[in-house]
Amino acid sequence: MTSAALAADPAAALDLLGSGALTVHGRVTDASNAVLYCTVALDGRTAPCVYKPVAGERPLWDFPDGTLAGREVAAYRLAAATGWALVPPTVLREGPHGPGMVQLWIEPDLSAPELLALQDPAGPEPGWLPIIRAEVGEGRTALLVHRDDERLRRLAVLDAVLNNADRKGGHWLPAADGRIYGIDHGVTFAVPGKLRTLLWGWAEQPLTEEAREVLDRLAAGLGAALDGALAEELRPHLTEAELAATGQRIDQLRSTGRHPLPSADWPSIPWPPV
Repeated sequence: MTSAALAADPAAALDLLGSGALTVHGRVTDASNAVLYCTVALDGRTAPCVYKPVAGERPLWDFPDGTLAGREVAAYRLAAATGWALVPPTVLREGPHGPGMVQLWIEPDLSAPELLALQDPAGPEPGWLPIIRAEVGEGRTALLVHRDDERLRRLAVLDAVLNNADRKGGHWLPAADGRIYGIDHGVTFAVPGKLRTLLWGWAEQPLTEEAREVLDRLAAGLGAALDGALAEELRPHLTEAELAATGQRIDQLRSTGRHPLPSADWPSIPWPPV
């Protein structure tokens, strides 16, 4: 079974990731924290995965509580509740270097159309949405754009709920199954607004009917007093303040009915952007 096919069967994927034997094959060297490429095997099934041990995390002054691994798992749980399958199956478990996050490895489809581009500053071209004007050298500028793609738009809604502080262009992967998967959710769920993303093309536009229905479902899952089933899934990984802030972000999106605008108090574009 391919990783894409396994991702489409979350129950089987979570069983394999949570109970299988982990074998470490190497380290992803361009990551700022320990990211280990592994395989996981159980009852004749084998799949590639990423293992991020808590012991390999660097402390962050603006995320003093919890762990990156815990927030990655919480992001998966909340994303799964949307029904959009935007985050690969993810578990928290013991591994060769102690407890950590284990996530199904998604091999990007290198033949998929590009989702980011630099275009003439007079753009964007049809089918693309503007992000920001970028310096490209020798006093020249270009318009950084992303595709007007419904899969990315769903990811933008998820990021607004997660308060994702690091949605780089390399943090979404087009897969062979036609889905786009978001990865690297360690800096999410902060209480103050920290949304930093490249997916600003829909800023202040009305949310789709589908998105409004998903937000209603998330609100119901958290419960009026954070006593719902979804809140109980997230609680082991987040503080009560982070849970409450998540509910407030969902309520704010439901109230405005629009995609958020960039904050004037926080950098709105991650660095590096890709």
